[in-house]
Amino acid sequence: MQKYETKEANEAFLLSLSLFNENLDAKEYIRKLYAISKQIKENYFVFKIPKKSGGTTLKENALVHKNKVVLLKLDIENFFENITFSHVYEEVFYIYPENIRVLLTNLCLYDNYLPQGAPTSPYISNIIMRDFDEKIGKWCLQKKISYTRYSDDLTFSGDFEPNEVIKKVKEELFKKHFKINKKKIHVIKNHSQQRVTGVVVNKKIQVSKSYRKEIRKEMYYIKRYGIKSHLEKIHSQTKPQKYLQSLSGKIAYVLMINKEDKEFQRYKQEIDKMKKQKQ
Repeated sequence: MQKYETKEANEAFLLSLSLFNENLDAKEYIRKLYAISKQIKENYFVFKIPKKSGGTTLKENALVHKNKVVLLKLDIENFFENITFSHVYEEVFYIYPENIRVLLTNLCLYDNYLPQGAPTSPYISNIIMRDFDEKIGKWCLQKKISYTRYSDDLTFSGDFEPNEVIKKVKEELFKKHFKINKKKIHVIKNHSQQRVTGVVVNKKIQVSKSYRKEIRKEMYYIKRYGIKSHLEKIHSQTKPQKYLQSLSGKIAYVLMINKEDKEFQRYKQEIDKMKKQKQ
């Protein structure tokens, strides 16, 4: 691994990151970079998004857990908030000299923790969790248990005793200064609907019934009453073209999970036709 030691080498490395779109000379670039690192709060835009059950889903993450006897879902408590300066400084930027380590760590933190939503945070958290994933992955392989982690969501599936997995996960998380959120431990047998990051995985991979039902309802209304009348009935200020674009995205999501869904293939064709007519 390369070490940057001289002032010139350090500055050359920082310049190579090309962090600004502006055309700055080397001196101004370095000055601005350090200024931002010392005024992090002034350079972050903070907003809150209500957390919904499920959320955005990766098909590959769900496929691993298809048609299993037991599904165990765990959550790491305050995951991003517990990744602090020492974690990032010691485990992510350890190859760089002191001043660069401090600079890069400060740039990636907000109020001394990893901010959820920052573009760097998923990559950094994956580096922090790499050895945990390797240890748990190897242990699960020996036990014939499927394991995936999507950010702070841990999912295990197979035919196993849930308490044994929970005990092992607690032990390994403790080593990383994390702990399980006790309120979000879910054991789901295959006679109930099993979901992984919002996708039903019992016998076939599919978006939830309620999500598909809502799209069917929207399609019914816009075909029966027309888009403009439908938007008026639901008191929406959304422009027809923007509404169609949003509905198209929902349909594309269903087809991403199950591209063989004939019903939603038809919806896609109908929406595409409507979008062209509105142009």
